Amino acid sequence: MSFTVPSRTPSGPRRRSLLVGAAGAGLLVGCSAGGEGSDAAGGGPSVVEKARARAAKDSGGLVERYDAVIAAHPDLAALLTPLRAEVVRHVQAFGGGKGTATASASPSGSPSASASPSPVPADPKAALTELAAAERKLADGRAKALLEVPGEVARLMASVAAAGAGHAYLLVEGAK
Repeated sequence: MSFTVPSRTPSGPRRRSLLVGAAGAGLLVGCSAGGEGSDAAGGGPSVVEKARARAAKDSGGLVERYDAVIAAHPDLAALLTPLRAEVVRHVQAFGGGKGTATASASPSGSPSASASPSPVPADPKAALTELAAAERKLADGRAKALLEVPGEVARLMASVAAAGAGHAYLLVEGAK
């Protein structure tokens, strides 16, 4: 007498089908969860686009501040020009400054009074201290803002915040 195993057809989906389906659903959810594109409602700018634009604008304002200090205190140009050039690169990294005077690598002529957020102190040390405070404030703001953006933009913001903190240190040391 031979022993045969009865063929049994599973009544539900197979394990492999479930795993493939779960993986596909995970990919769909991951792809549609507010990436770096536009918001689903209305096609407006995403959180990432807004954060990048804000960061570019803030760095552009800092470039203008550097320009104002260099214009008021040309003897500080050797210290400030390399730091300013890095801030210009920050503007560009965030997608701003395309085709504007802010994106140029060398300081522009004397900025208008409306472009400068505040008048430059007459004392060079005070001007450096004020510039250091602006760098520090911006770096602190970016460190907080990076928690609100995903992946690559968060890393960029962290890197630029660290650079800003380094600039603040160098400016304080230059004021001594």
